[in-house]
Formats: sequence, C-alpha cells, structure tokens
Amino acid sequence: MSAAPPSEATPVIAVLACTAMMHLGRGAMSTSLVFPFFKELVVNLGWGFFVLGAFVIVGAGNAVNLTDGLDGLAIGSFLIASATFMLLAYAAGNAIVADYLGIANVKQAGELTIFCGALVGASLGFLWFNGHPAEIFMGDVGSMALGGALGTIAILIKQEFVLVIVGGLFVLEALSVILQVASFKSRGGKRVFLMAPLHHHFELSGWSETKVVIRFWIVAIIFALLGLATLKLR
Repeated sequence: MSAAPPSEATPVIAVLACTAMMHLGRGAMSTSLVFPFFKELVVNLGWGFFVLGAFVIVGAGNAVNLTDGLDGLAIGSFLIASATFMLLAYAAGNAIVADYLGIANVKQAGELTIFCGALVGASLGFLWFNGHPAEIFMGDVGSMALGGALGTIAILIKQEFVLVIVGGLFVLEALSVILQVASFKSRGGKRVFLMAPLHHHFELSGWSETKVVIRFWIVAIIFALLGLATLKLR
C-alpha cells in the first residue's frame, strides 16, 4: 500500500497529536480554551478539543506551506514566530511570570522554550542557505512539519488565539488563497489578486523578490510584537 500524501496524512497526525496531549495533560486544563484579553475566561471544550486542535495544527501547517514560495520568506517568517513562542512558552511555564501576566500557567511548558530555541537555531542555519538565491529548499514536508509544530506548541501552552496574531502573516497568505479560489469560482473566473498566495501578487505588481521577502519579514515582526502585547492587555 502506498503512503498517503501529506494532505491526507496531516489530519490523522493532528488527531493523534491531540489524543496524546489530551491524555498526557493535567486535568480539565488539557482540554481548555483560554481567551486573550480576558483573565478569567476559560472554556473546557471536552471532546471538542480534538476539532480545535486538529484545525489549529492542520491550519498552521498549510499556512506555512503556502508562504513557502520565495527564497527565505517562509523560514524567515517562521523564525520570527518561533522566537516569539519561545518567550510565550517560558512565560507559561513560569508560575510567577504567568501569574503576573495573567496567562495560563502550564506545568513543564517551560521545557518547550528549549524546543522553540532549537527551532530558532535550525531556522537561522537553514536561512543561511535558503536566502536569495537559495541553495536549498524546504518543500512541503519541511514547511508543513514546522507549521504543525508551531500549532502544537500554541495548543500546549494555551495560546491558540495568540498564534493567529503572531502568525498573522501566515494567516494573510492562507486567506489570500481562499479569497482567490472563492472569487474565481463564484464570480465567473474573476480574481481578487494578480496571483495567490499574496506574496506572488506583490511580485507581479513589480516588487523584486528581495523587496517582497524583507517587507513581509517586517510585517511578521509587527504581528509578533502585537502578539506579545496581548500579554499585558488583560
């Protein structure tokens, strides 16, 4: 039997990951959803945790995959997001810091700081050779694995909503594809963008590849700072 392609295997892997997180978690907190901006608003999803968790992991994986279209774009943006989650993981795992910031304290989540730091280091090493003109390429396996890892970390430290903000660039890239396809099918072939994902729209608008990448990195940094700002807006 041939192996399932990534698009089919990813949801299965996501559900298995959610099952592990649910059984290895501690009490109701392992299936709870924490809302930013509200210190006391926590909803126990129960079995709905599988739906949310699978959506976050699969969505993050595909969003990073769609961003991987120009030299250095996806890995540079991922580097910024993983560095941000390194700080968030440390805060979630430290009881004193978590209490001060009003975020969920997840025991042993601080260990994820090391993992996120490893992602940052690996991203730097990869970016050295993936910068324009790229000598090596990530491919679907790499981009979906990294995106899935980021989504898993967000679930483990109860920052699923913050992931949407920190990974705002990835969200925009994914939304541009959704809008493009929806417009093409519902409006008789009319397009919203010159080409999707979004980075190709700006490339066809006359921006050089390097300009697109650097400006998208700047946008990724802005989203990361906005995500960190939510820690005090509670």
